[in-house]
Amino acid sequence: MAAGLSLAGPSAGARDAAPWNRQDAALIVDAYEMNAIDWDALLTDKRIAGMISKASDGLPEVFDCSGEHRGDTVAHCKTMWRKYAVSRELYQTRKFIAKQSGLLWGAYHVARPGNPVDQANHFLDYAEPGPDDLMVLDLEGLDTDQFMSLSDAQIFAGHIRTRTGRYPILYVNHATARYIAAYRQIYPVLARLPIWYARYKPDVGGTFPMGNWQQYFLWQFSSASNCSTRRCPYRVPGTLTDIDVNLASVNREELKAIWPQGRLLPPGDPDPPLILAKIELPGVFDRLIAADTIITAAIPGDGGR
Repeated sequence: MAAGLSLAGPSAGARDAAPWNRQDAALIVDAYEMNAIDWDALLTDKRIAGMISKASDGLPEVFDCSGEHRGDTVAHCKTMWRKYAVSRELYQTRKFIAKQSGLLWGAYHVARPGNPVDQANHFLDYAEPGPDDLMVLDLEGLDTDQFMSLSDAQIFAGHIRTRTGRYPILYVNHATARYIAAYRQIYPVLARLPIWYARYKPDVGGTFPMGNWQQYFLWQFSSASNCSTRRCPYRVPGTLTDIDVNLASVNREELKAIWPQGRLLPPGDPDPPLILAKIELPGVFDRLIAADTIITAAIPGDGGR
């Protein structure tokens, strides 16, 4: 698989409005344990090419419910362990149904603060990804009190590569993607992972290229945040409004050939300091530019400059 295949060109429809409505669109549903799914109904939608399921979340659960449990009571600890066991059983069931139905399969790990190697091992032990399964590092934001730091995320990705021979792809929102793209010399692994891009708009015109990302691999365009019973970008049969829906950058047949991913994208040139300043201090930067414009306009000149 050539690295360049993970990012399609303009023909993928990234600059079209609502490209998920095309007849040849390849859509991917991603779900967590609380999403209800009627498989018979879902499989009637021939645009659905695959499913990505939530697998692990942060560090592994603790079997022993004695002692300290991050402030939890023993009863709560036991309840959470039962929930974990049930969710893992559900994961394996969904994986079996999806693959038996001819859908592509993938799994994601929700990256939290804590040892990234332990989290990577937890993900692999939970998801048990095969060579044809997609692996995803889900980095929800830049707040290191809630989510894994970018430095630890690089360690996570590297450990996945060490154990499986493949890198995961990276799930991020626009703000996180823009930050990683700007600082791609500091985070060269993250910046070169194929991107699963979360942005709830009718198109992503003007967004790409961004750093090493000439295009998204997957685009999450619909979720509970922009889908309701009255209005929704795309309704998947057999699911409720809380299901996430994603568009691939290529059609279904092309997607099958490149689905597992695993390689890094080619490195890109760093952004100039002016772009970095705008990303780091957007409000301050805009005020400085406005003030400079006013001052410049007030300086007498000959009009020839």
